[in-house]
Amino acid sequence: MNDARARLRYLGGTLDLLYPGSGAPRAYTLLPHPRLPRRLAPRRWWHPGRRITLATRGSIAEHLGEVFGVPVEVTLRVRPARRANRKPVLEARGGGELLAYVKIGDTDRTRALVAHEAATLDRLAGRALKTVVVPSVLHHGSWRGLGVLALSPLPVRGGRVPAELLLRAVEEIAATGEPGGHGGHGGHAWHGDLSPWNLAPSGDGRLLVWDWERYEVGVPYGFDALHHLFQRALRRMDPATAARCCLARSVRTLAPLGLSAAQARRTALHYLIALADRHAADGHEPLGPPDRWLNPLVDHQEALL
Repeated sequence: MNDARARLRYLGGTLDLLYPGSGAPRAYTLLPHPRLPRRLAPRRWWHPGRRITLATRGSIAEHLGEVFGVPVEVTLRVRPARRANRKPVLEARGGGELLAYVKIGDTDRTRALVAHEAATLDRLAGRALKTVVVPSVLHHGSWRGLGVLALSPLPVRGGRVPAELLLRAVEEIAATGEPGGHGGHGGHAWHGDLSPWNLAPSGDGRLLVWDWERYEVGVPYGFDALHHLFQRALRRMDPATAARCCLARSVRTLAPLGLSAAQARRTALHYLIALADRHAADGHEPLGPPDRWLNPLVDHQEALL
């Protein structure tokens, strides 16, 4: 099944969940093209392709209108179907502005992730963060058995994230795992998916960071920096090569955080093992079986563990 067909099949099931009612029909369009589906948006006169008509009475759009107190238009991102944590993600607009990004927990797993992200952002809202900017929870509840999390949109702009800014963000996020903020080596936190596509520089010198559903406390210091390194490597390398790159560059990557060479290499191995464990818990192997991309590396570095 090709990507477009997989997306459309998943979209069909999603629309059955989010638009189960009748009446008040509204036309939508798949953009940029039905053969390259990325968004399902309210139809405008200039949109190409055929219209898709959905009944909005009793829909998620009507529910969000009740949440925000204004009529809401919804744009649905057409997600890739082959993801362990895939979930409907919506843009809610009202009064001519973007009100919120809305995540829908439509399985036991994604409902748990949505609830965890809501709890994480509530936790971080109570911290005096100086470097990292996180979304605010505008609404967290349930609708027709689905988890609904509405988050404030961050003022995302383009631009490269300076290495120093990323390092400060890693340090600040790590410190949120400790009751006092800084100090010690055992209670560190990590964002869990500090990938290039989940962050952007702000206009005031801080770092905008979203997608906090994998946040976790009690991990080795430096996991976020290694995850960012590994995800960048995966863009141009196969998983086994990227894992070797992560280990090889761990010393240089973690030295600014104060880790010795031995600590850095040990942390890199623990990070890669933790990532493989996450994939196993999800029942999904996006990098392939660990015995291909991870085990040979770990076997040669067993003394470090």
